[in-house]
Amino acid sequence: MIKALRTVGRYFILMGRTFSRPERMRMFFRQYLNELEQLGVNSIGIVLLISFFIGAVITIQIKLNIESPWMPRWTVGYVTREIMLLEFSSSIMCLILAGKVGSNIASELGTMRVTQQIDALEIMGINSANYLILPKITAMVTVIPILVTFSIFAGIIGAFCTCWFAGVMNAVDLEYGLQYMFNEWFIWAGIIKSLFFAFIIASVSAFFGYTVEGGSIAVGKASTDAVVSSSVLILFSDLILTKLLMG
Repeated sequence: MIKALRTVGRYFILMGRTFSRPERMRMFFRQYLNELEQLGVNSIGIVLLISFFIGAVITIQIKLNIESPWMPRWTVGYVTREIMLLEFSSSIMCLILAGKVGSNIASELGTMRVTQQIDALEIMGINSANYLILPKITAMVTVIPILVTFSIFAGIIGAFCTCWFAGVMNAVDLEYGLQYMFNEWFIWAGIIKSLFFAFIIASVSAFFGYTVEGGSIAVGKASTDAVVSSSVLILFSDLILTKLLMG
């Protein structure tokens, strides 16, 4: 218990150092653009691929499991849309990104720590936490709404492909279900939740990487701890945010 409280305290102290005004805005902006490419652009492929197949699988599963003469045929499209908007494209996708992006951040900062590059920055009088972590958090929070939007569209395209090429159901019925009683707030709720998740992924992973003590084995352990902790916090915050946003 004491160790957990000490870890939480160190996390908040590190975030206090991180969220200070950058000494050189030009350098911060350059780092920010690099992180946008590394954390955001390089993640678009896996987001599109997973969302496409998940949208297709959800459509097939819903069609097979709720097929009944008492159920309207457009129900499949309606349920698929709700699953993609409310949970998968925000929460589940961020869990997947916690494994990819989180381990990347923790490994990068952990390697810099064990090779004493962070110590060199401190000796030069640079706020290493602000210089290394703030661009990652800012870039992740900036790019996550775009990734969520791509995930939604890729999932819908995957659902339609099961109708066009696999002949699971009529695409017209799917389209009607996707449009039936559409609530725009569901999209905004997913984006709002993803902003919190993005902050959790970037900040928690940066904390575990930045505070590594030891050698290469410690870096690997920190990367694992970062992914596990980020995933648990995402699930916990998902419960709270869903209650607050959806009533």
